[in-house]
Order: sequence, then structure tokens, then C-alpha cells
Amino acid sequence: MSGVSLPVADSRAVRHEALRLLRADPRAVTVIVVLNCAAAALGLAAPWLVGEIVNRVTAGAEVSTVDLLAVAIVAFAVAQMLVTRFARYAAFRFGERSLASLRERFVDDTLALPVSVVERAGVGDLITRGSSDVAQVGGTLRDTVPDLFVSVVQAVFILGAVFALHPLLGLCALAGIPLMWCVTRWYLNRSRAAYLAEGEANSALADAMAATAEGARAVEVFGLQQQRIDAAERAISASYAARMRTLSLRTVFIPGTVFAHSIPVAAILVGGGTAHRAGLVSLGAVIAAGLYLWQLVDPLDHVLFWLEQLQSSGASLARIKGVAEAAADDEPAGAVPVDDRIEVKALRYAYHGAADVLHDLDLTVRPGERLAIVGPSGAGKSTLARLLAGMDTPRTGSITLGGVDVHRLAPGRALLVTQEHHVFVGTLRDNLAMAAPEAPDARLASALDAVGWTRPLPDDLDTELGDPARGDPSLDAAQAQQIALARVLLADPRTVILDETTAMLDPNAARRIERALAAVLEGRTVIAIAHRLHTAYDADRVAVLEHGRLTELGSHDELLAAKGTYAALWGSWHG
Repeated sequence: MSGVSLPVADSRAVRHEALRLLRADPRAVTVIVVLNCAAAALGLAAPWLVGEIVNRVTAGAEVSTVDLLAVAIVAFAVAQMLVTRFARYAAFRFGERSLASLRERFVDDTLALPVSVVERAGVGDLITRGSSDVAQVGGTLRDTVPDLFVSVVQAVFILGAVFALHPLLGLCALAGIPLMWCVTRWYLNRSRAAYLAEGEANSALADAMAATAEGARAVEVFGLQQQRIDAAERAISASYAARMRTLSLRTVFIPGTVFAHSIPVAAILVGGGTAHRAGLVSLGAVIAAGLYLWQLVDPLDHVLFWLEQLQSSGASLARIKGVAEAAADDEPAGAVPVDDRIEVKALRYAYHGAADVLHDLDLTVRPGERLAIVGPSGAGKSTLARLLAGMDTPRTGSITLGGVDVHRLAPGRALLVTQEHHVFVGTLRDNLAMAAPEAPDARLASALDAVGWTRPLPDDLDTELGDPARGDPSLDAAQAQQIALARVLLADPRTVILDETTAMLDPNAARRIERALAAVLEGRTVIAIAHRLHTAYDADRVAVLEHGRLTELGSHDELLAAKGTYAALWGSWHG
């Protein structure tokens, strides 16, 4: 389960984002508005013409007159159908463009998130926001907003037409508004919080499932099946309870509003009939008003149905926008340091809600120096590496490179290379060019040669990698690490932090990678987290971490002579 949820945008930010999506394509919005207004206006003709037929027949009109009015009804219906078709087409195209824009922004915002934020929140929250939440908002843009707009325009035009027939009939048409207003207000006051809770419960469920899938081997080895089943059942129960809460709101909102918009029809029949008997309105006007109100049922049904959808998608948009806010909270990168000198001053760091794991660290790394950081497991070495690379921020103190906070460095200035590596689905060229998008093929090939790549591939740089189900060539850990090192070479960082880069490789593969590293690290400042102490032997200086504190600092020979922790580690390593 994630320890910290990503933020959720407030209502004002959601409104601004929704308006931004509408303003992004003003021409399309104008076309949609004009076409839908025209369709709604054309739809007003049929009830009025039916009323005219009733009045003409009552007055003894000829059959030919009635036939002409009937033909006019058909003509207006066909015209409305055609205009509605083009209006929906324009609306759907607008919705798909807006959805594409929303997806692209979400990906950009997700990639801009600090790694520490993603790790604390957990992948389940991001997966849910990027899948079901984006799909929910996309469906709203494509279907709900156009349909809702059409329905609102139709409702306004129909009510206007009823008032135009007679003000008394218009007042009857408003009879259901008080009940509809009360039920809608009751629903809106409760629905946003309920839908946000449902989204959070869904994220927690996805997180629980992802944790079980990622740790499947550990679950099997340690017999944790029942614990993971219990955790999944708790998450499912919470998700079910959240869904039942939103369902209970709908069971009040939908029946209440349906009853509310049936009241005006009864009011028209009773009030209009009484007014006709008193000679205030014609029979045709009463019939036309009744038809208008029956015609009003469909758009009102759509408005009420889509209003519920808007609440759900509004909560989803708040969660999507929250990712952008989390990315914006991070200080903008791009500062350029004056040199490659690294200064660590009074550094303290703690994982969220836990005690400090690094305590009052002070350290200086000179430009071009090779520094090895050693210490027992759990001393804080990997945590320090992440901080030096700018992937997380200290609780107190500072880390600067050339006078600039490492968290604000221009991309590629300092890179962390770990024992973890990833080959993305795509061509070998795609996997390399992500570090240098403008690099020509010759430079990509040169980077592979520099890291000792020798494996022939069927299509060279165009060989597809990463998807065994598709028959892509499989790479071993050493080859995947070579690709990662080639990316480092292409990115050309001035400072490289190595976090046990070869720790998970077999000795032969490790030696090949270490030889490749020599080419990658030439002329750069290198900070190496060392488990194999020959790395420390080759370094200019060695820093010893114990329990999150810097206890020794000096060259290999100096620390051996001091007969402290490093000397003991060296002696143990040599057996």
C-alpha cells in the first residue's frame, strides 16, 4: 500500500482545467454551439405545427392546408436530424482532440514527478489516474459534454417556446423546478467527496494488486499467500463500500429528479385545460405546450444523467490535475553550475514518517575525483547516492554541485547508474536515443562499441527489443547493463554516481561491465557505492558510512594505516 497519496486538485483548479480544454479549440466550440442551437430551434417546429393543425381543423380548414402543415413537420424533422448529425460529428472530433491533449499532458506531468514522490505514493495511484481516471474524463469530453450541451440548449428553447405560447402555460412548465433544485443541491453537496473517496479506494486496490504481483516470488517463498489475500480482500471491501456510497446517492438523485420533471406535464394538463375552458388559451396552444413538455423529458433525462457523470469525471479530473500540481511543486530544473565541485553540508534525511537515516553529513568531492563510499549494509549508502543525483531532497542541509542545488541541475549534469536496468519495448535505436534524441546512428554505434557490445543483432539498430512474446531477442543482465551504460555515455554527464552497478552480475559479466565502465567514466567526477572493495582500492579517496554517519575519509592507504572500520572491512574482504 502507498504511504502518501498524490494530491487532488480543488474545485477551482478543476474548473480552470475544464475551461482550458474548451478554450484550446475555440473554432470547434463555436461550430458546436451554432449547430446545436440550430438543431434545437428546428426541433421546436413540430409541436407548434401540431398545435396549428388542431386550431385549423377546429376552425374548419381544408385538408390541403393540414397536408401542407404535415409536410412541414416532416421537413423540419429531417432538417433537425441532419443538423444534429453534423453537430455530434463536430463534438466527437473535438472530444477526441481534447482527450489526446489530456493524455499527453498527463504523461508529461507524470514524467516530471520527482522519483521520491512516485515511490512514496506507489504505482497503484498513478496507474489508476492514468487509466480509469483519464478514460472517465475522456468519455466525458467525447460524449457527456456535447450531449449535455445539446440537452441544455433544447431545454432552454423548449421552455422559451412554452412561454411564447402563453405566460400562464410557461408558469405551469416551471412547477417542478423547486423539487428538482432541492434534490440536485442535496446530491451535489455530497457527490464530489464520495467520488473522490471511490477513486482513492480504487487506487488502493490497484496498489495492493500491483504489490502482490511484483512480489510474487517472495509471497511464494515465505508462504505469504493468505496475508496477501487478506490485504486484497480488505482493499476490495473498501472499494465496494465506496462504490455503494456513490450508488446510494444516485438512488435518491435520479428518482427524485425524474418525479420532479413529470410534475410540469400534469400542471400543463390541469392548468392549461382550465385556462382553455375560461377562454384564455386555445386548444392548440395547450396541446402544443403538452407536446413541448413531453419533448422536454428526454433532454432533462440526459441533463440529470450526465450531471451524475460530470460529478464522477470531475473527481477524476481533480485527480489528474493533482499530478500536474505535484509536478509543479517540484523546483524547476535547468540551472547550470560554475564547476563540478560537490558540497554536502549538514545533511539529514529521513524517509516519510520515519527517523533520520543520514545524520549531519559533511563532504566535499573535487572535480574529476573518484570517490568510493563503503560501509555495512543499511548504512545509508544508496540513500546518499540518490540524494547526490538529485533524485530526492534532504530533510535539512544541502547538496550543491558548482554552487547549484543538485535538485535544480539541468538534466544530464549528474546521473545515477544503479544495479537495476530496463530495456524498453522498442528498437535498439529507441533504447539508446532516449539519452540523446538528436544523435546520429554513428554516435549510437560508437557508444555501444565503447561499452564492449559484441552481440550481433538481426537488424542492427532497428532490432526490436523488450517483448519476448513478440519473439524479440532476449538480453542477459550484462547486455541490458551495457545498454544502460551506453545511454550514460550518450547523455555525457559531468558527474556519475554508481550504486553497486555490477553487484547483481556474475563475476565474468561484472568484469566485462567494469572494463566498459572505464571507458564511460574517463574524465568525469565519479562517486561509487562499493560492495567489492577493489573499487575503493582504485579510488582517489574512500568515505566510510556507518549508521548514516560519515566516520572515515581518506585514501585507501591512509585508512588502512588508521586501522579503523575500513581496515576491518578490507581485512574481511581479503579473508
